[in-house]
Amino acid sequence: MRLLLVEDDPQLGPQLKTALQQAGYAVDLATDGIDAEALGDIEPYDLAVLDLGLPGRSGLAVLEHWRAGGNRLPVVILTARGSWQEKVEGFKVGADDYIGKPFHTEELLVRISAVLKRSQGAALGKLQVGGITLDEGRQCVILPDGSESGLTGTEFRLLRYFMLHPGQVLSKSRLTEHVYEYDEDRDSNVLEVYINRLRQKIGLGRIETRRGQGYVFMDAAA
Repeated sequence: MRLLLVEDDPQLGPQLKTALQQAGYAVDLATDGIDAEALGDIEPYDLAVLDLGLPGRSGLAVLEHWRAGGNRLPVVILTARGSWQEKVEGFKVGADDYIGKPFHTEELLVRISAVLKRSQGAALGKLQVGGITLDEGRQCVILPDGSESGLTGTEFRLLRYFMLHPGQVLSKSRLTEHVYEYDEDRDSNVLEVYINRLRQKIGLGRIETRRGQGYVFMDAAA
């Protein structure tokens, strides 16, 4: 899953980006409201973590413009402003969740995961599809027989995206857009290597190839 992190604090921004990457997300960092609004409109992010007190354009203005333009990108507001009036304003404009500074990174991660699952229509709690469970904390996959297999960072991001979109045909371009960060090399041939590695770990029939279309994560082994 690919996130847009909008935070202008020169220390907190990079720290949060690293923490989110370690939690298995591809993350792009924007440090002002104007760039953030443009990125949110152009790039296919799965969620934005949006600070309110931004240079150039406030976070509330960015969110208001996204919603006015039909951009339904899920947004978790992150701000030092803690009054209930500002929280209400954020939700009125279109925020999906709200967390105030200071905060624990673990709480932010839980809130991000919950918003992502709600936005995809997935059940809250453990991510499970067809007997397969993705342990998001340990970044490993648990098979129906109880056996576990560790995942690399890219394998984890890829499997999480598949499991949040079971039964859907996902093109190579869509997968690369949601698995890699803005400045990463998006080689489709390398993506095929990761998909084949996942098949070895979760079962060859779980990820079905649709020639000329992409891949489908199956609810049950084919």
